[in-house]
Amino acid sequence: MKLISKTLKIFMLFLAVTLVSCNEEYPDLEDGLYAEIVTSKDTMIAKLFYDKVPVTVANFVALAEGNHPMMGDEFKGKPYYDSLTFHRVMDKFMIQGGDHTATGGGNPGYKFTADFHPSLEHDKGGLLSMANGGGFNTNGSQFFVTEVPYPSLNAYDGNGELKPCQQRGVSCHSIFGELVKGIEVQDAISNVAVDPRTKKPIEDVYILKVTIIRKGSDAKSFNAPEVFESQLPKVEEEISLIQANQKEKIEQERLEREEKIATASVSTKAMIDDYTSKTIALASGLKKYVLTEGTTAKPRAGDSVRVFYEGYFTDGRLFDTDRPEIATKYGMFNQAREDANAYGPTAMWVNPTARMIAGFKEALASLAIGEKAFFYMPSHLAYGESGNRGIPPNTDLTFIVEMVSVIEK
Repeated sequence: MKLISKTLKIFMLFLAVTLVSCNEEYPDLEDGLYAEIVTSKDTMIAKLFYDKVPVTVANFVALAEGNHPMMGDEFKGKPYYDSLTFHRVMDKFMIQGGDHTATGGGNPGYKFTADFHPSLEHDKGGLLSMANGGGFNTNGSQFFVTEVPYPSLNAYDGNGELKPCQQRGVSCHSIFGELVKGIEVQDAISNVAVDPRTKKPIEDVYILKVTIIRKGSDAKSFNAPEVFESQLPKVEEEISLIQANQKEKIEQERLEREEKIATASVSTKAMIDDYTSKTIALASGLKKYVLTEGTTAKPRAGDSVRVFYEGYFTDGRLFDTDRPEIATKYGMFNQAREDANAYGPTAMWVNPTARMIAGFKEALASLAIGEKAFFYMPSHLAYGESGNRGIPPNTDLTFIVEMVSVIEK
């Protein structure tokens, strides 16, 4: 009985909005291709960028009109989006729909390679963009509507180059439309109560009907199935070429980085050997050589401090540093780390229970404010027999550490 009541409710809403839609021609819309998205919260109108991303728009339009050449047999001849839900809603981010399973794991029976345009950026709310599973060719029927700018979703980087979308953790989403009416509807949907784990609305929000509106001769002549079939191979070829060029560029950068590391490591090894010969061994086996004297004041156990550090293998190779100039010298500068303001003096805790290797805890405790010293750490004071990410087991390490300041409580 509950299922029948729910189905009847959807049908009545669907009938009502169909009658309204049939009588609305939106005379104020300029020439173009539009999608009227009628939801259980009200209606949104999106202008589709068929001149910039024809394949992605053709995919959406053909699904909406039920004539997509690649859609599964069970969907053929039916408006795909009608009666689906917005299955993922995240306030101050986006609303996502277009999955017939309402789980985020469904597809229309195929996946395709979307096209992108450098002028289309996730720089505001109300943008329609394709949801995907990562990479270039995992697009299907799912789309989202942004509520706020979200530049990390852009397919192009700040230099106007297509990002390596096939790499893990790199997001590339094709914008294919923008709301011109009903931005408040997007906001209303984004504010509904959701399951905190799945982000699915507790009470379903429906896409009751999607109707494609064609204004002007160009839009009226846009044949979505034909455009999709004729243009997709060209997009796939372009993307394949871009991927090949990116792979070549990445390999070239890797070789240049290795050469830079090798060159820098030669002089650094000589420095490490020199400093090591001047160290004084402490009772634990940690060896220390003071490079710059500090003040007479030392942090107390429990103090939080800021330090600069450089970590080297004994052969002169750098494995980590919070100094951007040192990272650049060794070809290890990380732009993402720079963007996150993660270079510069690092906050650390001077305490025997701090979560860091034993040798580094002892090194911190030995430094005075303003002091800079070289430390040689036998493997048992470093990562020992287990090793750590990028550091093999039983590896001696060296550090240059500068105690900058105590963080005032």
